[in-house]
Amino acid sequence: MQGSLRGQGHRAGLGDTMQSGRLLSEIQEVNVAYLLLAQQMLREDREAAMFRLGIGGDVAELLESLTAAQVSRLAASTTLLCRFRCDDRDILEMLSGHGRPRIMAGSHAAILMAGQPAAVMA
Repeated sequence: MQGSLRGQGHRAGLGDTMQSGRLLSEIQEVNVAYLLLAQQMLREDREAAMFRLGIGGDVAELLESLTAAQVSRLAASTTLLCRFRCDDRDILEMLSGHGRPRIMAGSHAAILMAGQPAAVMA
């Protein structure tokens, strides 16, 4: 009986490790996609990209200058590089149409988000 309990604990630990590895892999995929999208946006329309990404000029310059090897190294981080900017309940409700009429909600949310400070990469 005791041996079978150990076996179950071992399998659960292995499952947790596999789940964690899959999660880290997905974070790295998101990082690559985010960095490549950010670079493309910055090359096409720098000012609009800075607004949409919520970044300042210094970060925009750094992202634009990254080589493919640097993007790959940065994306390999176990930390999600992009962040969820809509941390304001009112903005989320406007964008999702939750609880309010949708007319002009997107425009109002964009105005509110534009008033938030740009992120600075330290």
